Amino acid sequence: MKKVSTVRFGSIEVEDEKIVHFAQGIPAFEDEHDFVIIPYDEESPYVFLQSLATPDLAFLMTVPYLFFKDYEFEIDDATESQLGLESPEDVIVYTLLTVPQGRIEDMTANLMAPVIINQRTMAAKQLVLEKSSYTTKHRLFEKKAEGAGDAGKEAR
Repeated sequence: MKKVSTVRFGSIEVEDEKIVHFAQGIPAFEDEHDFVIIPYDEESPYVFLQSLATPDLAFLMTVPYLFFKDYEFEIDDATESQLGLESPEDVIVYTLLTVPQGRIEDMTANLMAPVIINQRTMAAKQLVLEKSSYTTKHRLFEKKAEGAGDAGKEAR
């Protein structure tokens, strides 16, 4: 059990087998190797990837298939080997989310660089998909038409 101080969650205890380890870190955060996944809440499709080394570093993530039913990509042999993936059941996929100016309705998912975790060993990697049609900003929710929320108010 490891005691960790975080800005968002306060002081938490993390079981060693729950530590998600990124051998090369995460792109732009290469010095960050150990994280824990913390659910947003029991009913939410969102989780936080909380750094164990940096108290104020936590990424919001979700399982992309909940929002993008047709999302697919291949995990290359080098990544399979690096993460020790032996079967499809080993793999869990997350995507990092961005909430621009705190506006949930404008939240986007980075489908170009999914987070791959071997849930058996907790080895992980953010895999940047080469030659992909995916981008770093796929909207989770359709943009509402201007004034659509006002329709029908006069009829009341």
